[in-house]
Amino acid sequence: MTLNRRDFIAVGAATAASLSAPAVLADGHGKPRVVVIGGGSGGATAARYIAKDSKGAIDVTLVEPSRAYFTCYFSNLYIAGLTELDDISHTYGTLAAKYGINVVHDWAVDVDRASRTVSLAGGSVLPYDKLILSPGIDFVEGAVPGWSVAAQNKMPHAYKAGSQSELLKAQIMAMPQGGRFAMVAPPDPFRCPPGPYERISMVAHVLKQTNPTAKILLVDPKETFSKQALFEEGWERHYSGMIERVGPDFGATNVTVDPEAMTVDIDGSVEAVDVCNVIPAQKAGRIADVAGVTDGNWAPVNAADMSSKADPDVHVLGDAAQQGDMPKSGFAANSQAKVCAMAVRGALTDSKVFPAKFTNTCWSLIAPDDGVKVGATYEATAEKIAKVDGFVSQTGEDAATRKATYEESVGWYAGITADMFN
Repeated sequence: MTLNRRDFIAVGAATAASLSAPAVLADGHGKPRVVVIGGGSGGATAARYIAKDSKGAIDVTLVEPSRAYFTCYFSNLYIAGLTELDDISHTYGTLAAKYGINVVHDWAVDVDRASRTVSLAGGSVLPYDKLILSPGIDFVEGAVPGWSVAAQNKMPHAYKAGSQSELLKAQIMAMPQGGRFAMVAPPDPFRCPPGPYERISMVAHVLKQTNPTAKILLVDPKETFSKQALFEEGWERHYSGMIERVGPDFGATNVTVDPEAMTVDIDGSVEAVDVCNVIPAQKAGRIADVAGVTDGNWAPVNAADMSSKADPDVHVLGDAAQQGDMPKSGFAANSQAKVCAMAVRGALTDSKVFPAKFTNTCWSLIAPDDGVKVGATYEATAEKIAKVDGFVSQTGEDAATRKATYEESVGWYAGITADMFN
């Protein structure tokens, strides 16, 4: 499956959603109101499509505390020195100026589903007829003993892009010659299943250039991981002898860290390291839990329209959603957002709603011009978003194929960010 920018947007625009009962409008207000919390791949896309396709018939408010959004996808390439931080940074001005979206840079701190209101840290209260939650991830407290968010400056997670990406890159560049980089990978499910392994590849790439005798220790609690054969083939080809993976058979399910001493304890074996990238277990962003739409970790949704199983007037997108077979990825969130936007617009304006369809592709870079991918198409069933068919890069592909795959990912990046913000 090959996508360029135009193809990507066209596929998404044809996607639709399902049948949700019309919402009751907020008292005394002439237009239905949609509040979207979270301005990433899911939230920005949903806000833009609802505003664009309703042609002013719906008031759309997007609540996002950050004025600049840094994509997690392609942030590993920044760590490798293959792109700049500005290249993965995007702002919300066009959503406000071109589509009339009320962009509010504040934190959502409470949701009252009975009164259908959202409270912001700054004191404002936003009424809604439909609420869309796309808050991304938070970390499970205590998932890696010895690590907490308070330790993120010593042992960065860099799984929310931006300043954490800058910090991790700076730490890698400051490693002593022959030093040791460690990653503690997360258990399933988590944001971007190939992401930690692309990061290992990109760290290996930069160390090969600047610190060729350095070593990488990957501590992974999972028996297998996404694109494993492709990554391991690539590591042997490009970075032979540099990367050691410790899996569950060798103690990776019993790991503690000491940020002050810069050590990793793997089932009683204490390893000194120079840089430690801790990616903890994950759950839905906190506002989903505050809204009462999670099972304690993730937010169960109906596949047909991404509505919460706890409340038909609340929809949950992207990483935070427990929806079935789709991975937690930027592409998936964007695809789900278009389904949700169609359903919400249909419920509020009685416009036509088509059956939901979803797509996803995850690209990963192993070395410059050595790109691989995995993807699938999906449909909505009564139980879940269900996989229909899929594809994956093959081991042993020639250099031209891998370069084309990488170039395809660059086209996709341009397409998805335009689809979100332009």
